[in-house]
Amino acid sequence: MRKALIIFFGTVSIFAGVGMITKSLAGNTADHDLYVELLGKYVQAGAVNYKGLKSEEATLDAYLAVLETIDPESLSRDDQFAFYANAYNAWTIKLILSGYPGVKSIKDLGSLLKNPWKKKIARIDGKIVTLDHIEHDILRPRFKDPRVHFAINCAAKSCPPLSDEPFSGDTLDRQLDQLTRAFINDPNNNYLKGNELYVSSIFKWFKTDFKDGIVNFFFKYVEGDLKTNLKTIENKVKVKYLDYDWSLNGK
Repeated sequence: MRKALIIFFGTVSIFAGVGMITKSLAGNTADHDLYVELLGKYVQAGAVNYKGLKSEEATLDAYLAVLETIDPESLSRDDQFAFYANAYNAWTIKLILSGYPGVKSIKDLGSLLKNPWKKKIARIDGKIVTLDHIEHDILRPRFKDPRVHFAINCAAKSCPPLSDEPFSGDTLDRQLDQLTRAFINDPNNNYLKGNELYVSSIFKWFKTDFKDGIVNFFFKYVEGDLKTNLKTIENKVKVKYLDYDWSLNGK
């Protein structure tokens, strides 16, 4: 009888341990259903309906609470990138809503001593961090992928449009390529005039991230007439930077 009890309790312990591991792993998989719903309803071609989002701020808060339960260090590399990009964008929306409808630019939410990206607002893995921390201390140095600049959104009209779907590790490469290609080939963001290539100021601010050069980066994604015309003056291209429109990317 004693031997049978030992075997029984040992078996129970094993199954309990497996259950705890399974629960832990499940807790590290973000459920994006709430975010999918919000983006689908309130983001169209990069234009954000902040009025609509404000009416469902509780849903956004619920999604942010989901992200708080995730241990990003337990995720695969691509899932980590996706997690931090989603967190950056969702917390940026939350920041805008904190001042909406009285905000015309994300810069309105800063102060003389602290810009909005240096505010500790994002709750991640038991810590409260800034948007700058997510971008400059995690995403850029850890992943060294310049496409990050077309994935995270600063809520400004000149910023690469907010994606209308969450990032996922399984589809990350496709999503990053798609967003980068769309931004590069949008004449509102970049265009050629003579032998001068006018590009977003993003390429100036983060020039060191485009290690092979801005023009070479363009050739990876440029299409159509822009590609043809750029190719004909490849060795004569002069890069110029466009002014940045910081007004809100709202409807």
